[in-house]
Formats: sequence, C-alpha cells, structure tokens
Amino acid sequence: MLNITFLDGYTVNPGDTTWDAFERLGNFTVYDRTTPDEVLARAAHADILIVNKTRLTADHFDALTRLRLVCVAATGYDSVDVAAAAAHGVTVCNAAGYSTESVAQMTLALLLETTNHVGQYAEANRQGYWSRSKDFCCWTTPLTCLAGKRLGIVGLGHIGLAVARLAQAFGMEVFAATSKSPDQLPPFVTPLPQDKLFTHCHVVSLHCPLTPQNAGFVDAGLLHRCRPGLVLINTARGRLVDDEAVASALRDGRLGAYCADVLSEEPPRPCHPLLSAPRAYLTPHIAWATLEARERLMQVVSANIAAFLAGKPQNVVSA
Repeated sequence: MLNITFLDGYTVNPGDTTWDAFERLGNFTVYDRTTPDEVLARAAHADILIVNKTRLTADHFDALTRLRLVCVAATGYDSVDVAAAAAHGVTVCNAAGYSTESVAQMTLALLLETTNHVGQYAEANRQGYWSRSKDFCCWTTPLTCLAGKRLGIVGLGHIGLAVARLAQAFGMEVFAATSKSPDQLPPFVTPLPQDKLFTHCHVVSLHCPLTPQNAGFVDAGLLHRCRPGLVLINTARGRLVDDEAVASALRDGRLGAYCADVLSEEPPRPCHPLLSAPRAYLTPHIAWATLEARERLMQVVSANIAAFLAGKPQNVVSA
C-alpha cells in the first residue's frame, strides 16, 4: 500500500473527528506539527504528503525522490514550491471551496462586532456595567446600522460572492473590484476600480489571493486616500496589508476599524503593532475552522488522493 503522511494535522483535526477517509487509502501517518528540521525524516518514505502550513521547498523535493503527490489541506498553496514540485514530477493539489460559507460567516461576524460591539457589552455586563445603569438601556460606543451602507469587495471569487450575498441580506449596497465582466456579476453587485472602493465605500473586505503583485497593496498611501472612518476587513491573507501602516491609520483615526483573521506573521510576536492598536478586531486565523468546514476539507483532500490514484488528478495547481 501507499504511504500517506500528514505533516501538520492538528489544526485540521485536533481530535473532534476521524481520519477514516485517509486510513482507507493507504498506510496513513499523521503528526500534529512538523518543524522544518523534521520534514525530511518524517517524509522520507511518503508517496503522498499532506500539508497545511508546513513549508515544502526545492531542497525537500530534491531529497524526497519517492514522493508523487502533495495535497495542500487549504485553499492557498504558497507554502509549497510548486515549480520545484513540477520539476520533480510531483503533482500538487489544493482544496478550494471547502470553507466558503465559514469564512463568509466570520467576515460578517467581524463586521458586526464593529457595528454592535456584542463581545464588548457582554464582557462589560459580567463586570456589572448594566446593573449599575440608571436606565433600562445603556451604551458607550456608537451603534451602526448596516442597511444602506456601501461594501466594497476586493476579489469576487467563491468567498467574495458569499460575502456579497450576506451583505445584500443586511441591506448593504455591494461593489466589487474584480476581473469578472459585468455580465458575470450578480445584479446586486456593481463593479468599481480597486482604488475607488477605498474612497467610496464605508466597508472594504479583502477576498483576493496573495500574489507578488499585490503583496502589501494596502499601504500608507492607499490608507491616506481612503474614506475617513473606513472599516477594513481582511480574512484573506495577512501580507496583503502593511501592518505598520494599518496600525498607524487606526491610531490617527483615518481607519474606523481593522477586522482581521490573518496577520503577516502567524502566530504574531507579542509586540506586533496590530495587537495593541485601537479598534483592531483580530481573531487567530479561525475563519476556516468550523467543524463542518474541516470535515469538508478532509473529504476534498481524500477525494484528491483517490482521483490521483485513479489517474484523474483534480484540483491541480501550478506555479
């Protein structure tokens, strides 16, 4: 039987579901985490490797001569040197689409925290805030209605479209910077150039892949031109933004809020500028991690392996 090794399986399955789908396909070994120094030893006898965030470099592909397939247990595959894999005849597959609804849900949850402050008030009430009130209701921060507000989406793929539908349900006007032609867009989405989104919309949400061309495109210059009080949401990739510039824009009031499930370094160093910035709502890269999404992810990855073994590889990515 084939040897299948998952180098960093803990975040995909910390113990709340099973590995049955993989165990049926071959001799399956799973490690919770794998350091860079451990990759070669643990992968030496693998015909198929599964990775989530563990990096696979050209040096790894040079050494792992038995390897035939790499399955990335994620949508993004920038952790794998795809060109080096191809040079060694190794197929690389990703798992697009498994977390669409979960990431869209988190995007709206982050936005709603900026408008309704549920977490803030729930915690304050545990400390007696409401009990001390002279009135039946009390608030210290503005509450905002989303209906009629303008949402700009950068990247209108599966997740961007799901966010657009949720935003429409809240009565928001939806705009998008997208490569899709106008006739490919839902009737409630209006195309708009990317820079215009930042000046015209109340909220901008990032849903584009990270590329060498757009890394750090949300920089000090763009933030200086943005609509005052803009709420910026990033559930895509941390390195799409310049963290220092975003923290500075929050401190000087140019940005109304920054909502992010991703950062440029994960986990962040304790002194990361956004951890202490005002109105920064950060979650620890968990938008994708609902149980339902993780079970779909394992189904997609196991199906990728089965398709490869049947001579019909699917979800193949290239450099």
